[in-house]
Amino acid sequence: MTANHYPEDSQATVALVLGILGLVLCQVLAPFAWSIGNTEVNAIDAGKRNPANRSTAQAGKILGIIGTVFLIIGVAVLLILLVIGLIAVAS
Repeated sequence: MTANHYPEDSQATVALVLGILGLVLCQVLAPFAWSIGNTEVNAIDAGKRNPANRSTAQAGKILGIIGTVFLIIGVAVLLILLVIGLIAVAS
């Protein structure tokens, strides 16, 4: 075992990839990026994972937050349009 070995493998890259995909391609992935990034940052703070991956985890978490906000806005707009459509059909 080396001096730089940590008890858990890093998930920072997973958080970043999901954050990018959640922001650009499929917003449904964004909450997962947020969750994994948050877990990774907490594990780094607890000394369980390599602190060299902190910026990657933080970036994934932030992209996940932004993607989640876009997801919520998109769902809200869709619901508003659905209600407007139902009102128009009913009248």
